[in-house]
Amino acid sequence: MKERVILHSDVNNFFASVECVTRPELKDKPVAVTGNPEKRNGIILAKNEIAKSYGVKTAQTIGEAKALCPGLICLPPHYDIYEEISLQLHGLYLNYTNFVEPLGLDECWLDVTDSLRYLKMTGKEIADEIRKKVKDKFGFTVSVGVSFSKIFAKLGSDMHKPDRTTEILKSKFKEITYPLPLNSIIGIGRRLEKKFSSIDVNTIGDFVELDDDYLDGIMGITGLRLKQDLLGVRQEPVADYYTLPPPKSIGNGTTTLKDIVTRDDVKKVVYFLAEKVSYRLIKHKVKAGVLSITIKDKDLKTYHKSQKTVPTNKIDEIANGCLALADKIWKYNYPLRAIRIKGSMLTRADVWQISMFDEVKADFSQTVKFINDKYGKIELASNMADFINKNSHPQE
Repeated sequence: MKERVILHSDVNNFFASVECVTRPELKDKPVAVTGNPEKRNGIILAKNEIAKSYGVKTAQTIGEAKALCPGLICLPPHYDIYEEISLQLHGLYLNYTNFVEPLGLDECWLDVTDSLRYLKMTGKEIADEIRKKVKDKFGFTVSVGVSFSKIFAKLGSDMHKPDRTTEILKSKFKEITYPLPLNSIIGIGRRLEKKFSSIDVNTIGDFVELDDDYLDGIMGITGLRLKQDLLGVRQEPVADYYTLPPPKSIGNGTTTLKDIVTRDDVKKVVYFLAEKVSYRLIKHKVKAGVLSITIKDKDLKTYHKSQKTVPTNKIDEIANGCLALADKIWKYNYPLRAIRIKGSMLTRADVWQISMFDEVKADFSQTVKFINDKYGKIELASNMADFINKNSHPQE
């Protein structure tokens, strides 16, 4: 079998980098993208290299970060801009291969195996060219890993930052990666890291030495697959960008500025969130067969309810379905501070582009999406928008 050449491109400090290049006056200043402390989301979401040099870390509170860096400039996130730039990055990567698989907004795998011959370049040379083109076009940098599999390409992009290319050849991957901490690899979070540390498994090399049955007892099939990946015997393919599967679920939530109690206030929030979920379902050409709502009271106690539905991507059906679920788990007799709704069990939908002048009865949700796309984002109703803007902070 032909050895694959996989790249993993990762934008350095994506949110903060975008803010800095769109606001030149922020150059050479410590910058962080944060939640709003007045809206109960006062943590660091991203930071630039200057802020990082002061010890500012993701998920710190704003207060903790400013104690380390008094001059820290805190900015709210602009997700629409991040998404647009993410799509432009995809377009750049697609000049090299159609095998481009996004991982979040700021990371992508590229399989350039079949591109080497006609480009007359090595994988490392392609990576270096991509780094240069990103810097020239966008003004920020990416770090790129080059390897024979997805897991080691991503590991390479994480090893040396910012603005570096790191190559992990198949002939040397064990000596390069096995001494690294176990949490260096995707799939090992804090909980698993703590569990493995308790049995003195601290490096990638320690992990691959584990007995299969023992590992299966800890992580199940996921752990066995991860071990095969790290041994270099299993190589997951990079997806074709033009045939990417739909997401498994689509949801939006908000943490309210003020505690809310009445059903009418909850209804306004749910309809606001339903408009966003509907837009994204239609954008991905899918319908949701399960609707869910999660609510959190002022004491942070969480309540959740899901229910199957006739597959839908319509605003009113999503909103009414989620509100009915809320009625089953909430008596509107105690203050709430957060609401999240979600559509899952997604199936493909035949979505057609409408014209405002078509002589047909246009679906309202499709119309909202059409106007949003063509003329910019609108809100469902001015009173609802005013309520949300005054009382909440939206989250993806």
